[in-house]
Amino acid sequence: MTGTGVTAGHGPARGEEWSRLPVGRREHRQDVVLALVLAAALTVSMTLYGAIGLYDDPAPWWVSALMVVANAGPLAVRRRFPMSVAVVAALAFAATQLLRVPEGLFVNFTLFIALYTVGAWCSDRVRAEAVRWVLILGMFAWVFLAIVFRWSVPSALPGDGDSVIPPFVANSLLSIIINLVYFGAAWYSGNRAWTAAVAKHDLDERTVELAAERERSAAQAVALERVRIARELHDVVAHHVSLMGVQAGAARRVIDRDPVQAAASLGVVEDSARTAVEELRRMLGTLRQTDADGHTLPADAPSTEGLARLPELAAAATTAGHDTGFSVVGDVRPVPPTVAAVAYRIAQEAVTNVLKHAGHDARADLRLRYLPDGLELEVTDTGAGARASRSTAGSGLGHVGMRERVAAVGGRIEIGPRARGGYLVRAWLPTA
Repeated sequence: MTGTGVTAGHGPARGEEWSRLPVGRREHRQDVVLALVLAAALTVSMTLYGAIGLYDDPAPWWVSALMVVANAGPLAVRRRFPMSVAVVAALAFAATQLLRVPEGLFVNFTLFIALYTVGAWCSDRVRAEAVRWVLILGMFAWVFLAIVFRWSVPSALPGDGDSVIPPFVANSLLSIIINLVYFGAAWYSGNRAWTAAVAKHDLDERTVELAAERERSAAQAVALERVRIARELHDVVAHHVSLMGVQAGAARRVIDRDPVQAAASLGVVEDSARTAVEELRRMLGTLRQTDADGHTLPADAPSTEGLARLPELAAAATTAGHDTGFSVVGDVRPVPPTVAAVAYRIAQEAVTNVLKHAGHDARADLRLRYLPDGLELEVTDTGAGARASRSTAGSGLGHVGMRERVAAVGGRIEIGPRARGGYLVRAWLPTA
């Protein structure tokens, strides 16, 4: 009978997944030390009980020595073979009394520890319950037999005295109560130790799972942050570089016949370059920020990019050679900063696409509508860019970035060519 098997842990399902056994070397050493200490205690106790004459005809010394080994020795492997040790300890307990070995103290400790170990360490909970029931019922049968034997021998019964309860009845009841407390304590303490071990195991598992989850969350956060930074860089670089390219081309074409216009175009290039550098410097500076523990703080979206800069965006597109109108519909009201930043970035990307793909004569319109439950941004143009190089599926990085931004705030977006020509970008962003 061994202690290996399937456990009954924290509930039936978890109980089939974990076992306290096998134990390590430290537990083995502790059990060996415990067995040696109890063997010494049993030896001293037997000597003292023999000296006071517990039995008229006690067992020979070698029998007492065997009982010391039989009671204390199995405890050296109590956690490796808990059920086997409990059976041996119960038999040694009974043999100690049957053979009239003068000991009535520490044999109770050895049996208690053996029963406790079955409850605290046995992985097969069904067998653990069965073994303890068999041993306890056997011990109570032993107690009842001893009571019946005393009752059957009149000379062994105490005197009646003057008490309300006859002494032999009181003695019998006291023996039963002591054994109930003794075995009940062994049973309860063993089960409590098992429950505590299962709880600790579950807590350790949860700790490992939480640590793994934190690592996964950190990796996901890094990946998402990289995507967001890439999107910000794309928005900043694509818009300003596209504007610089258009203006530089215009300046090159008119530099001989219209130096004033060429100078104006180069001024726009200079302003766009300065603005792009400032935005990149602000973004990189934010990335270098750290908290008190030295951890890098996440980069925030540029707080200056909001609805107030939409007219500036339309004016820049007009300066670049594409007449761009700007209009506001509805009552102007404050909107969440995140929504404002998303609206600006979508408008910036859409205007950039107009500059890159709409053609020289295309006109653009930028409209901002304040709706009861949201904000609608619409950018249209009259060019032929949709037929030339723009994908209606939004497979480019700009389209992907716009869709991701809108999804992040719970909005929706429409991107594609218009039936009467040109291109349309319409985004609805919730404000409530």
